[in-house]
Amino acid sequence: LYHIKKYYLRNGRDFMAAKNTLTTGIAELLILSILNEKDSYGYEICKIIKENSDGLISLSYNTTYAATCKMIDSGLVTEKNVKVGKKRTRIYFHLEDKGRDYYNKLYETYQNMSLGVDKIFHSLKEQNEE
Repeated sequence: LYHIKKYYLRNGRDFMAAKNTLTTGIAELLILSILNEKDSYGYEICKIIKENSDGLISLSYNTTYAATCKMIDSGLVTEKNVKVGKKRTRIYFHLEDKGRDYYNKLYETYQNMSLGVDKIFHSLKEQNEE
């Protein structure tokens, strides 16, 4: 990553900005995939993503919260307050049917794009080896 970062900085592109764009783009899909399995709260979503990616992907609570707020505004996700302990409440996010349909379409699009990108990288590598 150091060499990639150095390349982007030398060429006028901020590596962290590019990384943040990729992370933000994938955040919605990852959050929806978790909510497709079970209702979850913000910190739990962040923890699941980090643990299941072996630490390769880490979303901040702010990124998670911003993404879920947009999904709530779009009617994909709802929230409910659940009492935890005597005084604390935790906000759980729930995937609605509209959100489940959206997730399935988004996931299929991601799979196709991922496959396409891999094919391009593989093809270019083969051309370079010739």
